[in-house]
Amino acid sequence: MAMHSRALPPTHPCGPPVVPPQAIYSAEPESVRAARRYVREAAACQEPSVTEDALGTLELVASELVTNAVRYGTEPGDSLMVKVEAQSGSCRIEVHDTCRRKPRSRPASDERVRGRGMHLVEALAVRWGVDDRPFGKIVWAVVVW
Repeated sequence: MAMHSRALPPTHPCGPPVVPPQAIYSAEPESVRAARRYVREAAACQEPSVTEDALGTLELVASELVTNAVRYGTEPGDSLMVKVEAQSGSCRIEVHDTCRRKPRSRPASDERVRGRGMHLVEALAVRWGVDDRPFGKIVWAVVVW
């Protein structure tokens, strides 16, 4: 269950609702959908010029990164954080989890159902990487439009 509240975001005194630049989720499969929706809302809030195509790409990249964090980067009971930094023409998505093991692209296989997520991230993002943090890692990707 996602820990990100679906209540209306706070309203900035001078404009539309403000979506926080980060959100925390329970490390479980149900959180992927909520994180994907959050990334769309946060990117659109931070950069109103973001295109609909770019928002779709951001959702897909977020879905892959959060799914990897849930499957391989956390233990039961853990949480993960999703951070969005959008600006004119680009957006960086970060997923913070509690495991130091780095994601990697697996060789293509018609026999395996899983293992294609990082191939999608590589295809959709202009760059991606992994940074260590004191208790885990940050997997990030940058999408441009």
